[in-house]
Amino acid sequence: ARARQDGERWASALQRAQREVTEREATRGEEQARQQQLIRDMKGRLLELLREKDALWQKTEGIDPQMPSVAPRNLGLCARCRKDFRLLSRRYSCRLCQGKVCHACSVDVGKQGRCCLLCYQQRQQQPT
Repeated sequence: ARARQDGERWASALQRAQREVTEREATRGEEQARQQQLIRDMKGRLLELLREKDALWQKTEGIDPQMPSVAPRNLGLCARCRKDFRLLSRRYSCRLCQGKVCHACSVDVGKQGRCCLLCYQQRQQQPT
């Protein structure tokens, strides 16, 4: 009788374990399907962005890069965006073209100080 009870307990434990395994496999399969769908969606979005980038690149291919403009005579305006310098908008002097630029139009280049975005971009494009 005792062996039969032990056998029944082991059989029920085995059935429970099998049910848990099948439930976990079903959950894992659903999760895997969701992840595969997400991957497909992300690849589609990547292709869209690449096409958009190529279209924009083709539009801008013939445009010459903008050269830094000479600093305006009026020192109350930013040389790039023409924003009026006020009490709270600080004026920076570009270390390369000597133009007066606002914070948004300048880049901090460390110990050398600040320079305008156009000078910074041209400096970064130059081969070292």
